[in-house]
Amino acid sequence: KHPDPSLGSLKNVAFLLVLCSLVFDGAASGFFCINKSFVGYLSSVPRRSTGCLIEQLSEEKYECMVCCDIIRLMAPVWSCQSCYHVFHLNCIKKWARSPASQADAEGWRCPACQNVALKQPTSYTCFCGKVTNPEWQRSEIPHSCGNMCGKKRSGVDCNHPCNILCHPGPCPQCPAFVTKSCICGKTSQPMRCGQGTVLQCDKVCGAILNCADHTCAQVCHSGACQPCQLQVQQVCYCGVTTREVLCGTDKEGFDGSGHFSCEKTCGLMLNCEAHRCQQVCHHGRCQPCPRSPSLVKTCPCGQTPLTKLLDLGYSERRSCSDPIPSCGKTCNKPLACGSSDTIHLCEKLCHEGSCGPCSLTSTIRCRCGCKTKEVPCELVFTCEKRCNKKRSCGRHKCGELCCVNSEHKCLLICGYKLNCGLHRCQETCHRGNCDPCWQSSFDELTCHCGLTVLYPPIACGTKPPECKNMCTRRHECDHPVFHNCHSEEKCPPCTYLTQKWCMGKHEQRSNIPCHLQDISCGLTCNKILPCENHRCRRICHRGECLADGSCQQPCVLPRPDCGHPCSAPCHPGSSCPRTTCTAKVSVQCDCGRRKERVVCTEATSSYQRYAAIAMASKLSDMQLGDSMDIGPLLTKKEAKQTRLECDQECATLERNRRLADALQIDTSADPFNIRSTSVYSDSLKDDARFSLYKSLMDVSHCFPPMNREHRKIIHELAEVYAVESVSYDSEPKRNVVITAQKGKSACPNSTLTSLIERETTARAPPPIAHIKQHSSNTWSKMVKEEPVIDYFDVQD
Repeated sequence: KHPDPSLGSLKNVAFLLVLCSLVFDGAASGFFCINKSFVGYLSSVPRRSTGCLIEQLSEEKYECMVCCDIIRLMAPVWSCQSCYHVFHLNCIKKWARSPASQADAEGWRCPACQNVALKQPTSYTCFCGKVTNPEWQRSEIPHSCGNMCGKKRSGVDCNHPCNILCHPGPCPQCPAFVTKSCICGKTSQPMRCGQGTVLQCDKVCGAILNCADHTCAQVCHSGACQPCQLQVQQVCYCGVTTREVLCGTDKEGFDGSGHFSCEKTCGLMLNCEAHRCQQVCHHGRCQPCPRSPSLVKTCPCGQTPLTKLLDLGYSERRSCSDPIPSCGKTCNKPLACGSSDTIHLCEKLCHEGSCGPCSLTSTIRCRCGCKTKEVPCELVFTCEKRCNKKRSCGRHKCGELCCVNSEHKCLLICGYKLNCGLHRCQETCHRGNCDPCWQSSFDELTCHCGLTVLYPPIACGTKPPECKNMCTRRHECDHPVFHNCHSEEKCPPCTYLTQKWCMGKHEQRSNIPCHLQDISCGLTCNKILPCENHRCRRICHRGECLADGSCQQPCVLPRPDCGHPCSAPCHPGSSCPRTTCTAKVSVQCDCGRRKERVVCTEATSSYQRYAAIAMASKLSDMQLGDSMDIGPLLTKKEAKQTRLECDQECATLERNRRLADALQIDTSADPFNIRSTSVYSDSLKDDARFSLYKSLMDVSHCFPPMNREHRKIIHELAEVYAVESVSYDSEPKRNVVITAQKGKSACPNSTLTSLIERETTARAPPPIAHIKQHSSNTWSKMVKEEPVIDYFDVQD
């Protein structure tokens, strides 16, 4: 039943029946949507992958595995016949041409199931392959032709084609009923053609086994019967060796007495009853005796017939035991030695048996074929080259001389430690890991405290069991134990928090784990060293302060000449060495303007040079009759004060000082507050230099909000330039507006502009002296030059 009567056509009904048959044997259930105008509700009906494919393709929810994009209803597609994945036709074409899809053999691999296909996809066909470029119909499955599928079903024995409409995914099982026989063919029953179960009855098979003597005792089974499992005893052809094998083994080789060859000499007595068979254990009867008079017609070397020898008086042979007469000639049988160009012949006289060793030499190759050499034919030539091939273990080399082995088996003992860690592998050297240790113990294995037990048998190398109880071992400290019972000999360190002194006994620290022994407080050791002149400068440490040697700190004793520290490495018990003093001292010129820091040695030499010059000048005065005092030049205190020479700046300052004294000018006075500390910041000074004057050029200008000190500067400058200034608003947004009226300001606009440009270029405000001398209606009278003082750059 369907709620929409407009979809009751025969094709829609058939399509719904197809869907029901597709989802008959699956594992899920739910809604199935064909399109917006047809919604079929399949309640509690399981469905298979075919139903999922139809649903996702119809709702445009299926993604192409190559481009990861949705497959639209009208997009050309291609479906894999192995895994039934659906791809865009263009995507699968690009994939088939890409190097990543190429298989080892000819063909390309499906990106989903990796199935190798020989033919590349070229056209857009329906799922059953009958129609090329199928048109999409709203009432049909997308990308299908709408006709009967007709493909062969997956069943091996099924001959019925698929009878549902063209669809994606695998065809459903064949619903037809057929009569099938069981495996052994004794019973039969009707069942579905597509059903994969195999019929098996409960009767004994009874088929003749491979030995042809016994029958199969298994219940109805598939495939060939198992070989006969009975053990029988077989004898070789010569009757010497026996073996126990499965019944039916080498059945075709039975000759009435034996079943196999033992590869030994036959040894059976021949018909002559004088000799035994020298052939390898063989099938059938033995050959006649090779020394029989009926078979031997020539002498042993084969050059002379026995009939000629009989004419010469030799007796005729009556049995195989009679000796074969010799012709007396050289044997001349070809020997195994020699080469292709030279054949060695036997040099003995005609004889029975094998020819003796050759007395000649031959150029032969060694066994491995590496070298050639001329050696006596009776010797076997082997070269001295060692085989470098790996043995079967893969670790050792063969190492044999002139090796001809095809399989280089390693005969050494492995000797590696087994997984137990106690024993070593006793097998021959092999590849891969060694087998587990086969030894085991039949004693109980307990933990240290004995509360947890493992019962035998216990494999070799098994560790004691893990115990959840507290450790019962004896510990060095008396603190509580917080760790479990363990099999290790050493217990974990104690982490109980205690108070401990540092290594240098400077302070007692808290919250220190018990197992920590050497605690450093991070302070300087400061202990008196053995020299008794210094203290240890190392950070809190263990052991002696001077464990590495004597004290190496600089000596602090004063020098006798300059009083500076000695600074040599500590030398207790001995006088200070006479070395150059490297201490820094301050020197200055006579007026005190120049000041420098120099090495003490340079300062002393400089003072000596200064004293010599001073004494020379005094001596010149003494020649004129004046007296002098040379005491200050010879004292140690004066010697420490080295003098620098005054430069031109010093002379200028001295001249200004004398001029000020002569004019009675008080140099301590500061009329312009030059040396006072400025309360204004550098940014404010810059604004006053470059921004203020440029703003005064306008008829009216409004300054941004500022504090009281900044506003005070603007009001003072405005008063100087006869510009009106008014403060507006309240704190903290109080600002200043200045207005320059034509005819009322201190100077015309053009003159003020040129003045501001000149002062801005010079990076200094107009001189105050100029401002004080100008009148109210003229600016051109400011011609008197006075010292220029930067009003906004006041500093010490």
